[in-house]
Amino acid sequence: MIKDKALVVFSGGQDSTTCLFWARERYAEVEAVTFQYGQRHKRELECAADIARELGVRQHVLDLSLLNQLAPSALTRDNMDIKEEEGQLPTTFVDGRNLLFLSFAAVLVKQRGGRHLVTGVCETDFSGYPDCRDIFIKSLNVTLNLAMDYSFVIETPLMWLNKAETWALSDRMGVLDYVRTKTLTCYNGVMADGCGECPACRLRRRGLEQYLAGRDGEEAQ
Repeated sequence: MIKDKALVVFSGGQDSTTCLFWARERYAEVEAVTFQYGQRHKRELECAADIARELGVRQHVLDLSLLNQLAPSALTRDNMDIKEEEGQLPTTFVDGRNLLFLSFAAVLVKQRGGRHLVTGVCETDFSGYPDCRDIFIKSLNVTLNLAMDYSFVIETPLMWLNKAETWALSDRMGVLDYVRTKTLTCYNGVMADGCGECPACRLRRRGLEQYLAGRDGEEAQ
C-alpha cells in the first residue's frame, strides 16, 4: 500500500465505485469527490453519499451547476431524449464535464495534501465521449502539473478494460455483489441492474453476462 492520499471522482455508478475499491486497496488514505451539476436524478447523488458513508470514505460534494446552464445534455434536461446516432456524439455527452471535474478535483486533492486523482473513464467500452480518451487524460495531467506546479498523477484503472473485465476486477476484489446491488448506472435513475433499456444499462448488463458466462464456464471445467 502506498503511503499517500488519493481522491476518487465518484458518482456512485459501477465504474467509479469499482475505482473507489481499487484505490482503497492501494492508498493509505482515500477520499471521494462528487459533483452536483444538475443531474436529472437526485438519486445519483444520494447513492454516492450512501456508499461513501457505508464505506467510511470522506466525501466532498462540489456544486458545478453552472455546467448545466452552459452545456445542455440529456443527462441534465428532462426535455432532451437519450439518443445515440452514428457519426454524432450521444445526447448524454456533457461538454467539458471531465475537464472541469478533474480540474476541480486537482485543486481539492492538492489542498488535501494528496497527489493521486482516480477516475473511471474508459476508452475500451465508452459512448464515444472524447473526454474519456487516454490522450485527453495524459494531456490534462501535464496541464494540471504545469498550471499548479504540482506533481499530480491521474490514475485510470479502467481505461483499457471492457465492461466484462471491469466486472472481473470487482470480483477479484470481492465486491462484485456490492457493486451490482448498491450502484446506480442507469440513465433513468433506477438502482442496481437498472431499467434494462437505456444505453448505460444495456452496456452494463451485457458486460456482466459475458463475465459470468466466462467465469461459470471456467468453474465447470
